[in-house]
Parts: sequence; C-alpha cells; structure tokens
Amino acid sequence: MRTVVLLLLAGPLALILIFRVVPVPATPLMLIRLVQGYGWQHDWVPYDQIAPALARAVIASEDNFFCEESFGFDIPALRGQVETLLDGERPRGASTITMQTAKNLLLWPGRDPVRKVIEAWLTPQVALLWPKRRVLEVYLNSVEFGPGIYGAEAASRAFFRKPASDLTAVEASQLAVVLPSPLNWSASRPGRYLRGHAAVIRGRMGQLGPLLDCAR
Repeated sequence: MRTVVLLLLAGPLALILIFRVVPVPATPLMLIRLVQGYGWQHDWVPYDQIAPALARAVIASEDNFFCEESFGFDIPALRGQVETLLDGERPRGASTITMQTAKNLLLWPGRDPVRKVIEAWLTPQVALLWPKRRVLEVYLNSVEFGPGIYGAEAASRAFFRKPASDLTAVEASQLAVVLPSPLNWSASRPGRYLRGHAAVIRGRMGQLGPLLDCAR
C-alpha cells in the first residue's frame, strides 16, 4: 500500500519534471478522442514559432491574470465561486491556464469532484516548477482546438492553411474563442456570436498591457 501511495505521489511529479523540458507527445484527452473516432492532428512547435498574438488572445480569453498568479490559481475568482455556491447558485468555474495545462497533461476530461481535487493538487506543482512561458508553450501545443485537432500548429494549418507563426490577431482571437467548446465551434467559420466575442477578445488584448508581459 505504501508503495502504491508513493507511486501515485511521485509519478505525476516525475512527469511534470520531464515535461518541463521535453515536448509532450500526447495527452489523455488525445487518446480518448482517438478511441472515440475523432482522429489526431498534433504537431509540436517551440514557443517562438507560435505567433505572439495567440498567447495574448488565450490569456485575454481564458485567464486575464495568468502572468500574476503565483500558484496557478486565480484566488479572487475562486473566492467568488465559493460565494456563488454558498448562495445556492451554480458556479461558472474559475479554471486558469495553469489548471487547464495540469489537467491536459495528466488527467481525464470531465467535471467530477475526484478529478477536480487531483487537478488542484497538481496545479501548484506545475506553477512552481515551470516558468510561465513553458506553461504557455505546453498549453498552446496541447489544447484541443477542434475535433481531433490539438495545438496551435495543427489548428492553424487546419483552419487557416498557414503555420502558427503567421497567425494574425484576428485569426488568433478566433482560435481562442472556440476553446470552451472546440467540438462544436469552428475557428474558420465563426458565427455571429463567436465573431462578436472574438472582437471583444481583441479589444481586451489591447487593454491588458503589463498583464501580458510574461507572454512576450
């Protein structure tokens, strides 16, 4: 029993340390989607081969305070979710980019309490052991942008027929806007709602200023 506990504790930590420097070849979600029949498009590229606009767009869309978070959590947002829950309402979630990276790297999709607890345990480890740019690099190379499409390079080529290094601010915002529902929304064919939200993201990109410094 002690050996099992040690493996459960040390195994994820070892992977976090390895993937601090080694490209992530696959994630649990990629394997699950492959079994579900969605295919697999995934091409890892270094951070400096991804247009800076995409990192800024993702921060503007998903996690405005990413560059300032010390342990991978947005504490004010979490406090707000607790207050919402205590008021008897359904929390909307306060997932940060670091939390999503920890989940993508090691965990299965879903909202079950066990997974959320493990995610909360892994997130500070990623936040403390990886620099911010590495978190962004792994996130942008692993996140699901469409059915069977993972990472900036595969998404850019699938939706815009160009490498991720050539993405414009408009294209970056259209990729960022589909992240909440990549199986249902298309970055290359956004409807009215998505176009409007993408415009909001671009406006926010111009307003965040120093909050985007870690993405440069």
